[in-house]
Amino acid sequence: MKQHFPLKNAQQEKRIYRNRIFISAGIVAFFLLLLIVRYAYLQISHYDEFSTASDQNRIRLQPLAPARGYIYDRNGILLADNYPVFSATMSRADVDDIDGTVQRLIPILGLTQEDIDRFSSRIKTSKKTERVSLKLNLTETDIAKFSEVKFQFPGVNIETQMTRYYPHGDLFAHVIGYVGRINDKELKSIDKDLYAGTNLIGKIGAEKSYEELLHGVPGNESVEADAHGNVLRNLGRKDPIRGNDLYLSIDYGLQVVATEQLAGRRGAIVALNPKTGEILALVSSPSFNPNLFVTGISTTDYSALRDNLDQPLYNRAVQGAYPPGSTIKPMFGLGGIHYGYVDWNTAISDPGYFTLPGDSHRFRDHKKAGHGVVNMHKAQNVSCDTYFYVLSYRMGIDKMNTWMRQFGFGEKTGVDLPSESTGLYPNPEWKMRTRKSKWLKGETISVSIGQGAFTATPLQLAMATAITANQGSHITPHVLRESHGAKPYTPINAPNGKIQFNGQPEDWIKMRDAMVDVVDTGTGRGIRTPMYKIAGKTGTAQVKSIAQGKKYNESLLTERQLDHGLFVGFAPAENPEIAIAVVWENGKHGGSAAQLARPIFDYWLLKREKNPIRPAAHQISGGLMTAGIKPGELPSGTPPVTGAAHPNQPQATTQAPALTSPQQVQGE
Repeated sequence: MKQHFPLKNAQQEKRIYRNRIFISAGIVAFFLLLLIVRYAYLQISHYDEFSTASDQNRIRLQPLAPARGYIYDRNGILLADNYPVFSATMSRADVDDIDGTVQRLIPILGLTQEDIDRFSSRIKTSKKTERVSLKLNLTETDIAKFSEVKFQFPGVNIETQMTRYYPHGDLFAHVIGYVGRINDKELKSIDKDLYAGTNLIGKIGAEKSYEELLHGVPGNESVEADAHGNVLRNLGRKDPIRGNDLYLSIDYGLQVVATEQLAGRRGAIVALNPKTGEILALVSSPSFNPNLFVTGISTTDYSALRDNLDQPLYNRAVQGAYPPGSTIKPMFGLGGIHYGYVDWNTAISDPGYFTLPGDSHRFRDHKKAGHGVVNMHKAQNVSCDTYFYVLSYRMGIDKMNTWMRQFGFGEKTGVDLPSESTGLYPNPEWKMRTRKSKWLKGETISVSIGQGAFTATPLQLAMATAITANQGSHITPHVLRESHGAKPYTPINAPNGKIQFNGQPEDWIKMRDAMVDVVDTGTGRGIRTPMYKIAGKTGTAQVKSIAQGKKYNESLLTERQLDHGLFVGFAPAENPEIAIAVVWENGKHGGSAAQLARPIFDYWLLKREKNPIRPAAHQISGGLMTAGIKPGELPSGTPPVTGAAHPNQPQATTQAPALTSPQQVQGE
């Protein structure tokens, strides 16, 4: 009998269906439980942590760079300004592929390898949300090209930033210096919080010396941003504090006059107030345009400056070390009186040369036939070398060194400008240490007339001259007169001491009178004036040695082998208001250098108050151009400046030219 099975087993299907429901419900319940546990983990156990992280992704604290303090001359003429420029910026929080984004921006923004290297160094050490500049000073073309493809670069923005501008170009380059983009070495030493959002830092000059005062204090603002880093709204703000304004002791008009004297020449001029040490003018010629360095100088421009034979980047006034020649004879003569080796009546017979006992070598005077009978006064007036040869033989190099260092030779003056040279006042210990040989008596003779290994900077010569004008009272040369702003400033106090002198007070007066006669009847008589009395001393320093028995023949020398001309002086002689040092490289003789000093004396004493030199209205020189600001226009908020022509009112260090140290001086 055949068995029949039902086509459908309802009970079994119900059981399978029920089992599947339980399994599915179990799976759903399990995952729901996991979700609940996860929510509890995020919302309860780690609420504070993840809430903060969320806000950090949405709300950012962006640094606000402070405006740099302005720099003015003593009369309120603006010397260093701030201008807005457009900059391409990005942060690590907004851009995932920094390197790839930079590479794609190269053809659009015209990025150079220098731009990329600077950006790469800064972005590595920046805070995650800090916006770092990729390129400063974008042109209108750069902005237009980027605007067309902005959607392809989320997180890259064009922002307005303040940068430095020097409206007078090369006129004050070696005094003010310049700012430049922060480099790798500086990144390691600066306070990164203080420089957050800032690209520039003082490199040389007053910009570097007073960086702390000029920089200011950064602020910040809290903003809400989207996933691409675009700011949606501002939530709060702490304003930055602008840097201090500096008022320098430099006088614009005097700087112009001094610069005109060295136009087309190589050399330096320093003028200062002998009573206070304030530097009134400081010129190094040739100069350079500091605006080239602000947003990053091109390789071509830098190479042109670096390789220039005239070395425009070299600050001759502060760093240049020259044989001072006969300009140091007044100071040295007072040393002979101090030690009692000579007095004003001590006289010698000058045959035109001097020989050391037992030595046939002749140390020649610049006048071959000699000057006859010479005392201290006449020795200064005619610049008799032989007189000082004799004095140095009696005094000896150790006493000479001790005495002359009191005038600042061989030491830094303490000026508030960086990279100052010490010059060199040599002695036996120095020679043994550096050259491993003994001092020779003939070297003492050469040093006595500012030759041999003796070198001094124009600033040192100006300071020593001011000390002489002050009858021994020291000064500290400085360019900062006062500072206004949030940070306190302690002004430099001068004078600060007095030379230890065993002579009489009248000896200083007699030396002054001898220096007056130098200008009235002696080697500096070409600048005599009836309007006031000038006390001065000329000097000539040889560049090319002349062999014993040979005659100096200017016609056989190249232009750069000609003697340097030097002059130091102060006026009015009875109550000095200004002391000057002039160094004219290859100027042939000191009389020529004295000619450059006369217009400077005239302007300061006769013309400054009645007919002061001021910059022309809207005078803007240099090469800065921005996409939004044209030369001559100013950003809003620029403070008015009294007496100025501001529109709202108005390292590579190179080596000095090699200077030889012969034993003869020609044509004081």
